[in-house]
Amino acid sequence: MQTVGYAPGVYDLFHVGHLNILRHARGHCDYLVAGVVSDEMALLAKGRPPVIPLVERLEIVRSIRHVDAAFVETVPDKLDTWQQVRFDVLFKGDDWRGTAKGEKLERDFAEVGVRVVYFPYTVHTSSTQLRGALDALSADSSRNHFTENAAQNRP
Repeated sequence: MQTVGYAPGVYDLFHVGHLNILRHARGHCDYLVAGVVSDEMALLAKGRPPVIPLVERLEIVRSIRHVDAAFVETVPDKLDTWQQVRFDVLFKGDDWRGTAKGEKLERDFAEVGVRVVYFPYTVHTSSTQLRGALDALSADSSRNHFTENAAQNRP
């Protein structure tokens, strides 16, 4: 019997941490589905929309050789997603392990026979860090532009 794995994520600003999760996940199942969280669900979960639009994130994830299929997540409850995809194992970063959200996920999925497997979270690279760096660069660029304009307008 084929083991279907599911690796959900926003996959915004795709980086090596995303690749690591997908690579590790593929080694623990026969068929890997990557769940790409919709813009609306990302906004709901993280409080801000992704930088990269859904259609582009989906294309990137679909193109990774470790991924057999990509699925757009449009509902907040992973059990609802399970009803549609029917996976046997759910993969998450170990930053979820031991948290209230992670423990609820484990309980909920144990009831339907799905294992939750955690992989090491890539601490030195995250979309949040990349987004913060982009925001800082943008703010710095805006300050420099303002300073240059002010200098040019002096008598």
